[in-house]
Amino acid sequence: MYSGPKKSVLLLKPRGFCAGVVRAIDIVDLALQAFGPPIYVRKEIVHNRFVVRDLASRGAVFVDSVDDVPAGARLVYSAHGVAPSVRRAAAERDLRVIDATCPLVTKVHLEAIKFAKSHGTILLIGHRDHDEVIGTVGEAPEQTIIVSSPEEAESVQVPEGNVAYLTQTTLSLDEAQSIIDVLRRRFPHILAPPAKDICYATENRQIAVKHVAQKADLLLVVGSQNSSNSRRMVEVGAQRGLPGYLIDDETDIVPSWFENAERVAVSAGASAPESLVRVVLDHLYSMGFQDVQEVEAIEEDVHFPLPPELQQAQSLTQIAIDS
Repeated sequence: MYSGPKKSVLLLKPRGFCAGVVRAIDIVDLALQAFGPPIYVRKEIVHNRFVVRDLASRGAVFVDSVDDVPAGARLVYSAHGVAPSVRRAAAERDLRVIDATCPLVTKVHLEAIKFAKSHGTILLIGHRDHDEVIGTVGEAPEQTIIVSSPEEAESVQVPEGNVAYLTQTTLSLDEAQSIIDVLRRRFPHILAPPAKDICYATENRQIAVKHVAQKADLLLVVGSQNSSNSRRMVEVGAQRGLPGYLIDDETDIVPSWFENAERVAVSAGASAPESLVRVVLDHLYSMGFQDVQEVEAIEEDVHFPLPPELQQAQSLTQIAIDS
C-alpha cells in the first residue's frame, strides 16, 4: 500500500456511456430477455471489448456479416449503422432485424441520402476503416469521397456540380474543423449539414478534457483501442500539452507514467462502462492518488427511445418484475 504524499485525481464529467450506447446495449439486453438467445449482432454493438464480452456471455452472438446469421434469426445492427446493401442482404435471408443504430448516426445517413439526390459530390470527413464511415458511404458510394486529413482536403478533386460535406460523429472537434476550413476555402459554395454531425457526447467529453488540460499532469482515458471517440480524447489532451494514455482497464496502467504526476485526470470514452472507471480509481488509490475531485465541465442529460419492437418487450419485462 502506498504511504507517500497524497496525490489527487480529477474525475471528469461527463464521461462514459452516451445515450446512443446506452440504447444499443439496452436493445441487445432486452432482446435476450424477450426472445431468448441466441441474438445475433452484426459487428461489435459498441466499441468496447468488456461490453461485448458481457453480452456474449449471456447469449449474444457477434458476427461480421449477415451471411453468418441463420435464415430467419434475429439480428441487431450495431450503434455505428449499416449500408443499404447490408439491409438488403438481411431481407434476403428473412432476418428479423432490430436496428440499434445511434439516432445521431442515422441523421448523417439521412443527410447523405438528401445530398445524393442533388447528384452532387459528398465529401465525408472521417476515418476510412471505421464502421460508421463504411455504413455512411454505402448510402451513396458512387458520389462519396472520404477525406481524412487537411492534406487530403487540399488535394481532393471533385467533379463539377454541387459539393457537400458530412462528418463522422466521433471525430475530434478541432480535427474536423481544420478539414472543414480547407474545404470551405477550396469550395466556397460547399453545402454543410443543417446542424453539425459530431455527436454531443463526443464534443462534451473533449470539452471536459480541454477544461482540465492546464490543471493536470497526466490523462487516463478508459476505452478500447478501436473506440474512435476515446482515441480523440487522448489526442485533444496531447494537443494542449497534457500527456495521456488510452487504457482498457487498470491492468494497462504503467507505474512509470506517474513519475512526475501529482494530479491525474481520469475520463472514459462514450462506450466505456462506469464499472471500469471505478476499478481504475481503486488502482490509483493504491498508488497514492487518494483525493478524488469530480470536475463537471458541462451538464449532460440526453436519452433516446428504444425501437418500437422493444418498447413493448420492456413494458412486459417491467410488469413481470413488478408482479
